[in-house]
Amino acid sequence: MTPHRRKILPALLALAALALPGAPRAEVKEIRIARQYGLGYLPLLVLEDQKLIEHRAAQAGLGDVKVTWAVLGGGVASNDALLSGSVDYIATGVAPLVLLWGRTGGKVKGVAALDSIPVVVNTTNPAVKTVADFGEKDRIALPSVKVSIQAVVLQLAAERAFGAAGWSRLDRLTVAVKHPDAAAALLSGRSELTAHVASPPFVAQELADRRVRTVLSSYELLGGPHTFNVLSSTEAFANANPRTFAVVFAALQDAVAWIAKNPRAAAETYLRVSGSKEPLASVLAQVQDPAVRYTTTPERVGVFADFMARIGTAPARPKSWRDLFFPTVHAQPGS
Repeated sequence: MTPHRRKILPALLALAALALPGAPRAEVKEIRIARQYGLGYLPLLVLEDQKLIEHRAAQAGLGDVKVTWAVLGGGVASNDALLSGSVDYIATGVAPLVLLWGRTGGKVKGVAALDSIPVVVNTTNPAVKTVADFGEKDRIALPSVKVSIQAVVLQLAAERAFGAAGWSRLDRLTVAVKHPDAAAALLSGRSELTAHVASPPFVAQELADRRVRTVLSSYELLGGPHTFNVLSSTEAFANANPRTFAVVFAALQDAVAWIAKNPRAAAETYLRVSGSKEPLASVLAQVQDPAVRYTTTPERVGVFADFMARIGTAPARPKSWRDLFFPTVHAQPGS
């Protein structure tokens, strides 16, 4: 064997070893996750606070894995972050997942649900008894116009109120505002905002003011509980990092189980990690509200997918709710 061949042989053998089916593959050492504001993201705050992903990664033999967290203001910003490769996971409402799944040909999917929580329309306008009463002077706050779960719930309500052709009738009244800012503006009485499509803890904050009334609950609109938020990722990340992907899902299940067993500690975690100044008793009451369930099982996501495809917001309709999700939750009794 020539000296030249002796030098390149070890490199060729190493490459061959990497190609073997059983050979371990290097996976990412940093996981980047983006979430939004509110109690709907409580499982992720628990993951962050208790470093559950890091612990699971160490147990799985992945070594020291860093988890980086970002807080974004709405579904559009989250979608852009995932598609640009700025983050590996995003937590958003169901509607942004349906949109991303359709636009990417299924290359973006849900890893799991995070919760089932009602979307509520609150208003300070005494003339508004139902969504049909909103007029030209009203302004309705939600995180992202047209594509957030809040926007889609409002469109579903408009269709119910005005008929099939009226689903977009309230869109012109909507304004994109982060939940904390929307709640503060609505309660200030000095803003153009007269309504907020809200979720916990902002619902309770607003209803503590006697000027605020609820005119719609999505549970009533859809006939029962539905998934509010989901954790999503890309097929590229899942395929390149299968062990890491499994670790994140397992850690999420740990977080959901822990919240169920420790509601008070979970409420304390929310206040500490989010920096909210809301009273503990109020947050705890919302965590323990029977209408609020933290679960990885998708519920009624098909309703959103069907509606968004029918009105043309989403370019494709999944055959089943399972099409929208990775196999992580396919065995669960979803809908």
